[in-house]
Amino acid sequence: MQQIILGSIFLLICSVFHVFVLGLCVPLLVKVGHRVSALNFPVKMVALVLTALAAIVGSHTVQVWLWALYWVQSGAMQDWNTAVYFSTVTYTTLGYGDVVLNEDLRIFGSFASVTGLLAFGISTAFLVGLIARLLPDTLDT
Repeated sequence: MQQIILGSIFLLICSVFHVFVLGLCVPLLVKVGHRVSALNFPVKMVALVLTALAAIVGSHTVQVWLWALYWVQSGAMQDWNTAVYFSTVTYTTLGYGDVVLNEDLRIFGSFASVTGLLAFGISTAFLVGLIARLLPDTLDT
């Protein structure tokens, strides 16, 4: 039960952080949009999508490092290289299986995968929404 509670807390923290980063990205996108408004559409779209991607990649990176921090602090992983590697392959649900957790952390570790799935879904929806808002501008002209 302790693993489920701790995993849920980590999942909640990461989810709130991810939504917060995307929320901060919106006013930044408005500023970038104003700065590039005089440019042609492809350049404007690239600038806006790259800005959003930078925020998304940054958020995912912080979350992977948060999980890695736990693995090192808990003693589950002895070095940062292994912890970041394990966090990345777990968060992305790639899961090679060459590094595994002890039984006392396996359920908790599965929450890293759930966190990644949720965050990637939110990121995809954010990008689709951004591109959907940009495309009508070109279709109207």
